[in-house]
Amino acid sequence: MGTGALAVAACAPVGRASNELAVYKTPTCACCTAWVDHMRAAGFEARISELPSLRSIRSTQGVPEALASCHTALIGGYVLEGHVPAEDVRRLLAERPKAVGLAVPAMPLGSPGMETPDGQREPYETLLILEGGGTRVFARHG
Repeated sequence: MGTGALAVAACAPVGRASNELAVYKTPTCACCTAWVDHMRAAGFEARISELPSLRSIRSTQGVPEALASCHTALIGGYVLEGHVPAEDVRRLLAERPKAVGLAVPAMPLGSPGMETPDGQREPYETLLILEGGGTRVFARHG
């Protein structure tokens, strides 16, 4: 069993309550910490685990490599990949769709944790990751 699989197994109970996040990031990622701050400000609890690579966690959780971002989180039986807004997570948990989770690929400027001093924003989409690796648009922002 690899390091990532052990980390997932060790944190499996986290994320069962609707506000508990298990967050996985690399040690040098500052925008990941800013995203966690956004989630905590929205009322979520977060436990952060730092790993040298997130590839194993993404693979175990069914996140296609094309959607990979700088951090991965688990909550309520779902995976969150990248800078997913808290409002989208709340909607996901309320609607409980049959899906793997949500992703915001490519780290768009203005997404939670990717804010800029001048307020610059890029339009972006939150994608619903379907079982089998497909996606559909879950929300549009900006």
